[in-house]
Amino acid sequence: MTDLIPHPRRVTAHEEEFLDLGPDTTIAAADGTRGTERWLRATLGAATGLPLAPGEGDENVVRLSLDGELDAEGYRLHVTPRGAHLTGGGPAGLFWGAQTLRQLLGPNAFRRAPLPGRRWRLPLVRIEDAPRFRWRGTMLDVARHFTPKEGVLRHLDLMAAHKLNVLHLHLTDDQGWRVEIRRHPKLTGTGSWRARTKYGHRASPLWEDKPHGGYYTQDDLREIVAYAAERHITVVPEIDVPGHSQAAIAAYPELGNTDVVDTAALAVWDTWGISENVLAPTDHTLRFYEGVFEEVLELFPSEFVHIGGDECPKDQWRRSATAQARIEELGLDGEVGLQAWFVRHFDTWLAARGRRLIGWDEILEGGLAEGAAVSSWRGYAGGIAAARAGHDVVMCPEQQVYLNYREAPGEDEPVPIGYVRTLEDVYRFEPVPPELTPDEAGHVLGTQANMWTEVTEDQRRVDYQVFPRLAAFAEVAWSALPVPEERDFAAFERRMAAHYRRLDALGVAYRPPGGPLPWQRRPGVLGRPLEGPPPNE
Repeated sequence: MTDLIPHPRRVTAHEEEFLDLGPDTTIAAADGTRGTERWLRATLGAATGLPLAPGEGDENVVRLSLDGELDAEGYRLHVTPRGAHLTGGGPAGLFWGAQTLRQLLGPNAFRRAPLPGRRWRLPLVRIEDAPRFRWRGTMLDVARHFTPKEGVLRHLDLMAAHKLNVLHLHLTDDQGWRVEIRRHPKLTGTGSWRARTKYGHRASPLWEDKPHGGYYTQDDLREIVAYAAERHITVVPEIDVPGHSQAAIAAYPELGNTDVVDTAALAVWDTWGISENVLAPTDHTLRFYEGVFEEVLELFPSEFVHIGGDECPKDQWRRSATAQARIEELGLDGEVGLQAWFVRHFDTWLAARGRRLIGWDEILEGGLAEGAAVSSWRGYAGGIAAARAGHDVVMCPEQQVYLNYREAPGEDEPVPIGYVRTLEDVYRFEPVPPELTPDEAGHVLGTQANMWTEVTEDQRRVDYQVFPRLAAFAEVAWSALPVPEERDFAAFERRMAAHYRRLDALGVAYRPPGGPLPWQRRPGVLGRPLEGPPPNE
């Protein structure tokens, strides 16, 4: 009953003794705890069928309180024969403690309606817990394959169950634009739909010959942000510039390099890879995207706004008289300097509005403003360089925590991409490189697992790639684990036996430990597996 994931810092359990919950069990909520009280009553009430009515008293009560002496995201849970007392350092810590309480009730506490004849009991335990990192994130790519609003809300629930607290939403790319911008309606009118979709890796001969797309209205996004906030999750939007922008150019051709490409003939891209069609470095483009970001800031109150900044081909700029004139006018160091100028413009623009820019590690080329942060994706090197330069870092190296990479070798893996990253590999991932000094390591805000969706066409395929590895990642992000080679993966696997039953109750189509089920395979669909161990640099 104490097979908890992520594992708490300290647990004292009497597993043969229990507190029974029943129709008379009440919740006594102190000031500042109403959000968790509502969540417990709605979520556990639905699963157990118990009313969990408000009430005071000394017996059979779940008591909620706050203690400012604890870490803001820390909590303390004490279950005795008379009741349970859950204390948070702040509202977030209390909510994370409620996730632990839910796990202690058993897998059926993760259902949406009660099963008949079930007994609800908590083991007598004392738990003290707090997270290692402040940024415990997932990145969900909704641009390549669109995830409807209901799927994002479900993803937030799954994040909350694993004590993850940042959702990075990749909202725009060559293959689709997913956020309503009212002053530029063609971004969604044209840019959110593509005529067909490559099925499998870009070298695959297969196509799905039907339109694919969709987008979130501004009210959809307000709902997502509010739903996340109730679960103490911050949503960080990503609007990708200056590359990965063909969907925007298809909607507004003047954004592209019109002096070298007939941008009016471009459509939203229907295949994968890196499009050569990038934004033109003009004042019009800057003003256009300032308007986009103005509306984005109204929707997302997050401290950070992600601007992408990665994988920007330079060929069109080399051939564009307009781009070359801009380079000469500003005295830039060629096309690399032009990209850096583009990033710095929005770095300054966001800072003037009280926000902080974050981007993929290519944004380090050319220098950053003091408050900008880096998502280190190409390995550890970008994060190390950023931390040593005094920039905050989110560690998300593709070789370690890209969950679109395959989990096992073998022909049964559906559309295998990248290196093999097993459950154990993810569990032994260490976000803080040992070569950083303590002061430099203080710039590592945390870590993030990224899910790119080129070859994952629906929710069940995303589930298969993400789970169970996200459970291992959650423990890495939350728990105070020893160095990778000393981590007890066998013990984690034993706890996963209970966690698979929780995922079953939640309806998660995870990859079974023994390999994919028949319906999870994609025979004949080309992937791009990379052999051998990934580079660790």
